[in-house]
Amino acid sequence: MAELTPFLLESAEGEKFSFPGDKPSVICFVKEDCPTCNEVMPVLEAAFRSFGSAVSVLVPGQTLEGNAKLKKTHSLSVPILDDSSLKVSFAYDIDTVPSMFISDAAGNQTDALIGFVREEWQTALTRLAERTGSSAPDLDWSVLPAWRPGCGSLSVDPAIHDRLQAEAENSPLRARKIQIGSMDDEFEFMFDQGFSDGLPLVPPTPERVIRMLSGTRRDAQELVAVMPPNMGEATVEKIAINAVMAGCKPEYMPVILTAIEAICTDEYNIHGVMATTMGASPVMVVNGPIRERIGMNMKLGALGQGNRANATIGRAVRLAIRNIGGARPGGTERSTLGNPMKFTMCFAEWEERNPWGSLAQERGFKREDSVVSIFTMTSGPTLIVDQDARGAAHLGGTFGLCLESAFHPKAHFGTDVLVVVCPEHVDTFMVDNYSKADIRRRIQEVTSRPIRDLVADSVSAVGIKQAMIDRMGEGAMDRMIPKFRSEEDIHIVVAGSEAGKFSGAFHGWATGEIGSISVSRKIEE
Repeated sequence: MAELTPFLLESAEGEKFSFPGDKPSVICFVKEDCPTCNEVMPVLEAAFRSFGSAVSVLVPGQTLEGNAKLKKTHSLSVPILDDSSLKVSFAYDIDTVPSMFISDAAGNQTDALIGFVREEWQTALTRLAERTGSSAPDLDWSVLPAWRPGCGSLSVDPAIHDRLQAEAENSPLRARKIQIGSMDDEFEFMFDQGFSDGLPLVPPTPERVIRMLSGTRRDAQELVAVMPPNMGEATVEKIAINAVMAGCKPEYMPVILTAIEAICTDEYNIHGVMATTMGASPVMVVNGPIRERIGMNMKLGALGQGNRANATIGRAVRLAIRNIGGARPGGTERSTLGNPMKFTMCFAEWEERNPWGSLAQERGFKREDSVVSIFTMTSGPTLIVDQDARGAAHLGGTFGLCLESAFHPKAHFGTDVLVVVCPEHVDTFMVDNYSKADIRRRIQEVTSRPIRDLVADSVSAVGIKQAMIDRMGEGAMDRMIPKFRSEEDIHIVVAGSEAGKFSGAFHGWATGEIGSISVSRKIEE
């Protein structure tokens, strides 16, 4: 037999009633605005009178006003107990009222009846009377309805349940709670405490954090990553707190958790990314079925404002880096100018408009996998404008000339780029059946320059220095060097609306082991 949860409740008169006691008990959860609860009140009153001292009849009511009304309407002598906090209803996992439990003297459940079925109630109470040697409830059962379904318990109301979960002894929340004064403005308080990126935050109340945690099956105290620079422990709960502040929905959590795992890898090097004076910042690209499921934007305005998922997922990751990792401007974050992408930059790839296979597929994932890829970028999106090209070679040439400006036209082998090809430009490339490899090859071809054109001179001090040229040996000045060290440094995705021949490019940071390597991770839902 299951052991029922002990409790201590008071009646309106201040009398305390505890369960279990030293005798069998009848416990029935009710609320006044439930018609079925009103139907069963005469039954509970009759049971209370008939059982006498042999059985405890306890009736937890879910609202103070309703309890008083029940007592007056039905002229009750059975005590109506104050469970207006709903903690006992929550502990008993009450879904429907009335719910009646019968226990033995040790508190072990012998019967559980949900809603009202006349025959079941009559049988259970008669059997209890026989076991205790008391009288069965004295009432005319025939005047009662044969069946009533009951009503929803207040403890499962979405507006209440999360608070109860947060307050319960088995609550998954462990983070320190911060109490603020009754006269304090909670929004200003979060600004003052340094939690914010400069924009208002959603207060992370326990109820909201519990609701956010419902978006993942992972344990709230699971350690997702150790986050530099302060080596903060990024647990699922702490990440959920930052997701609440960012304005996320619970269903975004799998993307956020996976992104946090990715940026905390040695390859990605989040400490270096956030500390550099160049103003680098993570850029997130999402692939796979989860894009549609959580409502991400991959079409019109995909890189801009207006979509909650895009904006808040990226923001949640930035806030976690700030509040868990400790990367804050003026501290370890030393960006000379800053970067608007430090607020957020996250978008989905329009895979269905990509004739070459998505970014995730290119990186070895299956089409049915949901994947997040994290890049480190210092600027963007800068426009690649070409409304005139009618062939792939021409358009690829435009892409190359535009990308040559990354860092500086003379800075070759310095960085990588993330190119976002718009649908109309996709169509132009496909006129000549260009593949991604063809686009990359054309960009490298167009940007190849002899070293003599890349030497620092009287026009610009940026460029290859004479000492390096001397080490290259004879004929070095005629050696051709493309913009990028490798074609793999040109990352290509598809996004944007069907109208407009305007692609975009994000310029990267230091690539490879000396800087940051982009990371792709499968999203586990």
